[in-house]
Amino acid sequence: MPIHVELVSQERKLFEEPEADIVIVPAVEGEMGILPRHAPVLTTLGFGEMVVRKGNAEERFAIYGGVVDVRPDKVVVLADTAENEKNISVAAAEEARKRALALMASGVKERNREAALELRKAELALKLSRKMQQGGVKLRILDEEE
Repeated sequence: MPIHVELVSQERKLFEEPEADIVIVPAVEGEMGILPRHAPVLTTLGFGEMVVRKGNAEERFAIYGGVVDVRPDKVVVLADTAENEKNISVAAAEEARKRALALMASGVKERNREAALELRKAELALKLSRKMQQGGVKLRILDEEE
């Protein structure tokens, strides 16, 4: 029995897989693996990597907060912000990281929280991008009809 997975951001549905084998999400308490027939859970997501596996294929996403609703036959991830790892721009992430560090170094307290959030996002994007470049990750590209 597979598990149905949906990833939705504030803007749109980013991903759907009706027959996944396992889903790994970055819950605030730590990574959470979800298999079919998992007990119902509603929990908060932190910053991290979401992995959806089906057979030998997998899709990976950078998740920047949100919630996950787990049911025995379905997982719905409502992300504050998310992006597919293959769409991460290393140059944009590096630029965001530099901007955030400069803002934090300027000493403007009102902007420190915003800068720290931008820094966390950039560092996660860079970490996941490096992981992808090291190889071994197989991506399955979904058609619009899937």
